[in-house]
Amino acid sequence: QVQLVESGGGAVQAGGSLRLSCATSRTTFSFAAAMGWHRQAPGKQRESVAIITRGEDTDYADSVKGRFTISRDNAKNTVYLQMNNLKPEDSGVYYCAASSPLNTRFIYWGQGTQVTVSS
Repeated sequence: QVQLVESGGGAVQAGGSLRLSCATSRTTFSFAAAMGWHRQAPGKQRESVAIITRGEDTDYADSVKGRFTISRDNAKNTVYLQMNNLKPEDSGVYYCAASSPLNTRFIYWGQGTQVTVSS
């Protein structure tokens, strides 16, 4: 009954850009204290990339600061991740997630979208 649908992944050259989208229901978007993007590269643990709270506060992994921007459109129940100046180490499966209403622990997850950055 909770659905998050990612889109916008693909293959780009280093230095290129992609914009990921995550669409969900009005109910899910409204109750979550935060929405976030996480990624998992082969052989690595899943890591938080960017978070945006209901109050529009944002937090980024050090590796993407200055290159990625997370935003939300409350009218569309959608969260975005604008990724600029992509690097090969950004490659992986990107997952959208919604947190608990009480904190930023993420409890609902999308199925992921692949991002591949070539040298």
